[in-house]
Amino acid sequence: MLCHVALCSPPYATLTYTTPEGFPDFDWTPGLRVAVPLGNGAIRVGVVTAVFDDGDSNALAGASAGQHSARGSSGITLRPITWPLELAPLLPRDYMDTVEQLAARQYSSPGRILGNLLPQGLRITARIRVRQYLPDLDGKGRKPRLLALRDIPALPEAERLALARDYAEGRAELLMLAEDAADGELCVLASEPPWPVRPNAIKQREMLDWLLQHGAVTRRRLRNALPDSSAVLSALVKAKLVELRPASLELDETEPGEELLPPPEAPFQLSADQQAALDRFRTAMDALRQSGSPAVPFAHLLFGVTGSGKTAVYLELAHTCFQRGRSALILAPEVAIALKLRRDAEQRFPGLPIFFYHGYQSQQVRERTFRRLAERREPCLIIGTRSALFLPMPPLGAIVLDEEHDGSFKQEDRLPYQAKEVAWERARRHRALLVLGSATPDIKTFHAAEQGAFPLSRLSHRVGGGTLPEIELVDIKDQPASRLLSPRAVEALRETVQRGEQAVVMLNRRGYAPLMYCLDCGTVARCPNCDIALTYHKRREQMVCHYCGHARPFPSPCAQCGSLNFLPMGEGTEKLEESLAGEELAGALPPGGRVLRLDRDSTSRPGRMEEILAAFARQEAQVLVGTQMLSKGHHFPNVTLALIADGDMGLNLPDYRSAERTFQLLVQSSGRAGRGEKPGRVLIQTRDIGHYCWDYVKSGDYEGFYRHELALREKRRYPPFVKLALIRLSFPWDWNEGQSRVNQFSAALRLHGRPRGLTVLGPAPAPLARIQGRSRFQCLVKAADWQSIRQAYAAALHDLGTLPHDLRITLDLDPVNML
Repeated sequence: MLCHVALCSPPYATLTYTTPEGFPDFDWTPGLRVAVPLGNGAIRVGVVTAVFDDGDSNALAGASAGQHSARGSSGITLRPITWPLELAPLLPRDYMDTVEQLAARQYSSPGRILGNLLPQGLRITARIRVRQYLPDLDGKGRKPRLLALRDIPALPEAERLALARDYAEGRAELLMLAEDAADGELCVLASEPPWPVRPNAIKQREMLDWLLQHGAVTRRRLRNALPDSSAVLSALVKAKLVELRPASLELDETEPGEELLPPPEAPFQLSADQQAALDRFRTAMDALRQSGSPAVPFAHLLFGVTGSGKTAVYLELAHTCFQRGRSALILAPEVAIALKLRRDAEQRFPGLPIFFYHGYQSQQVRERTFRRLAERREPCLIIGTRSALFLPMPPLGAIVLDEEHDGSFKQEDRLPYQAKEVAWERARRHRALLVLGSATPDIKTFHAAEQGAFPLSRLSHRVGGGTLPEIELVDIKDQPASRLLSPRAVEALRETVQRGEQAVVMLNRRGYAPLMYCLDCGTVARCPNCDIALTYHKRREQMVCHYCGHARPFPSPCAQCGSLNFLPMGEGTEKLEESLAGEELAGALPPGGRVLRLDRDSTSRPGRMEEILAAFARQEAQVLVGTQMLSKGHHFPNVTLALIADGDMGLNLPDYRSAERTFQLLVQSSGRAGRGEKPGRVLIQTRDIGHYCWDYVKSGDYEGFYRHELALREKRRYPPFVKLALIRLSFPWDWNEGQSRVNQFSAALRLHGRPRGLTVLGPAPAPLARIQGRSRFQCLVKAADWQSIRQAYAAALHDLGTLPHDLRITLDLDPVNML
């Protein structure tokens, strides 16, 4: 028997192997993980993607057959699979179908897809051993022996066949060796900057900065990133600036800090609108189960204003799935929202089996969850972020994407994919219901619902009798650039705090100051790798590049003139927090009152996000300053004021979605105010008070904004009226051939795109023209269908021949980030 095997590590090829001798009745089916030889004694993990009878000519189609040992009649050498890594396939058929579909869509290989989706422990062989029990010499007992996978092919044939027979019959088993201590411990920051380290302790500072940027990591990963750092780590642990924690306990069954989340909302009866939406979902779910017709719509849009109780509908739908013997998957755009969803589900339905999964969990926890779900047959509820979409699951009844418009559902690095499209595919294969929920849906989603592609349910009112907040625009066009908050905004904050109420202030710009201006030579401090201005972080005492992580201590000499005379320009969340806690709210804050900050910098330590949110929920702080992390899903009944410090940010980016994203962000941020019994209000500061977006934001008129934006996109040929792709090209900035290679590819793309009706714009320098030492270009492609884009892209790559090592080209279908 012959198998196609997709390698889960480089070169990610699909190779053809024979099944090994000694497994006559073994279940060699797609989805089975196997260990295969790859030359030079290397053993790699692969997944069987197809199985053929001996002599089947199709076995060598679509796969390579190199690096094998026994020459067949076709003249191609084939080697046997080294060993099956499980007795039954870990990955079900529908999972493998999704992998194949994603590989075709991304013009990639199934192995590369699997290499990005499977937890690391399922992709490596180094710690795997086969344990076989052999008879003692006296024949009275059996003693174990352990074999590494690479040792099996060298066994005498009789021993190899006996081992295979014992494994197939359960008398031999696979074991994972105990973890190396370097893999079993996590290094975690124990305190926030500024850190009490000596100025000349450069290596200690380097390690603290690295952990601040990358979060909790294993000792092995830290050692690989910062060689010869054991003594430094020991010193920081002794100083209680870094903690060592067992990786197996990190983010386990109960998440550290979950008890710090705000108290759950009291149970309530569904409103008439909520019940109507739920009944519609139940009817659709039952119809999908009973009908074999693909005409039954399996996607629904839940369009509900902020605070309308969409979460309650999701949870009741999940409970309905469980009652009908099906599982449910609920995805959130951020870990904090996913944590709250899980806590709400546990409170509402005690005893419901719930699995929690996200990309910040340790490798051990993710692998354990993956295996448990792969083996599970009973219904359950899975809650997580976008990566949870790639878990093997019992038969699904429903998939929910909360805040479906959010850009977090699109991954653009390593493996580009749109979670909505993958969810669509998984729902179709399970004949499950797909619910897309949002107060500000993606314009393409709402347009599809309007065109009848799937039904639309509305929640037009806040639950509990709450009303939407009043929105006021504050014109800051004539305000000095040195001052961020207007007198009107400061006055509103002071009044709110003095009434014993709370406020949230959103500024989507972290750090202390976005520019550091040299007063002697007039230049701005820039990153040498990215040619982008460095951001000043006061507590870290550094100037930092937010794109590559490059950091310089502050003060440090100007790169142009050597001066130390810098002026911080602009304002980030760190400076805003400082000014509000100082002079702006002096006398208004009660004794012991605080201003808290929620952004990537303040939440880098595990559990810190939950601590901040819990302190604010307990009203230990009166003002919460933050980035767009503040805009989603948080419920604080005592918040009566939401202040958007810079509403124009993002409005004029070189992106056709800039107005849509601004509208979504501001409406979502406005929704944080007035969620309790007290009425709320929103202040939005802007320098462009005449922009059309503001009229719709003030009235919360999503559908009015939608129609205005739709007319502009139809006129300019942007989605949903065309299919849009972005091809990114980059090369080392000092590579002399780079520009000519980019032009060569672009010419080939135009050549093959013209007969397929493609419009190709570019190549043009990307808005962020240099990042991490690489010059970046992009081509924007418009077409009537996705297949035409893929075909032209593949043909242009073929014309280019073997891709130079220095040149990177990626295809992003339906891009979210145009920078």
